[in-house]
Amino acid sequence: MQNKKVWLITGAGRGMGVDIAKAALAAGNSVVATGRNTNKIIQALGESEDLLVVKLDITKPSDAESAVQAAVEKFGHLDVLVNNAASFYAGYFEELSQEQMERQLSTSLVGPMNVTRAVLPVMRKQRSGQIISISSTAGLIGFEFGTAYAASKFGLEGWMQSLQAEVEPFGINTTIVNPGFFRTELLTEESTNFATHSIDDYNERRVQQMQFWKGYNGQQTGDPSKLAKALIKISNQEKPPRRFIAGADAIGTAEQVVATLQQQINAYRDLSSSLAFGSV
Repeated sequence: MQNKKVWLITGAGRGMGVDIAKAALAAGNSVVATGRNTNKIIQALGESEDLLVVKLDITKPSDAESAVQAAVEKFGHLDVLVNNAASFYAGYFEELSQEQMERQLSTSLVGPMNVTRAVLPVMRKQRSGQIISISSTAGLIGFEFGTAYAASKFGLEGWMQSLQAEVEPFGINTTIVNPGFFRTELLTEESTNFATHSIDDYNERRVQQMQFWKGYNGQQTGDPSKLAKALIKISNQEKPPRRFIAGADAIGTAEQVVATLQQQINAYRDLSSSLAFGSV
């Protein structure tokens, strides 16, 4: 197939990663499905000539290098990387341990960097490729109880935006995806971790927050299978978008961010404009 591409997807054993892998295969592409538990991936996706299942812990650079090598040995090239693997460390900043903060950043920021660093030499040699990183509306706006997660997603966004300028001359495109609330497995006990410490001042609000996050699992409005198909669609565009706001709720959040930023610019425009040397 002329348009057949090779996709490498992280976190492909469950949640949105499964949907993205299925959509890519259904569209006639080859898929390198990766995750820490290969048995789960096989159970979710089955077996196919167009499917290669590889063990990959994204926090280990050696795993990333091995996965990319296996992909190229099997299919000869690599066209689309989807940085999808994720975790969620929820809690008030003071109550989150340093180790929990580091784990969040390791999974949601450093992990995608590890895999991308392993993929880039292949894409540079091809002078083509696309890197899709799944961010969140938490990459657009911070929220109570989400300091660790938002920190990792804001970092992801700054890195991806800067990377775009560096790799575009090699024919490589980058796309940041900002999903709203989709019915994935991010809020399951396997993916969500809560702060290990407790401080009395936060007790009442913590109880409310934990009830919300635990109760919201399975109630999200977004359909991950539809998002997966949307990613296939935008990936096939000659010039994929640098950012894709995914979901009506995500659009609402993005518009709120834009409006608030504009209001803050206007409120202090005169003061901000008076800061040059020689200005009065």
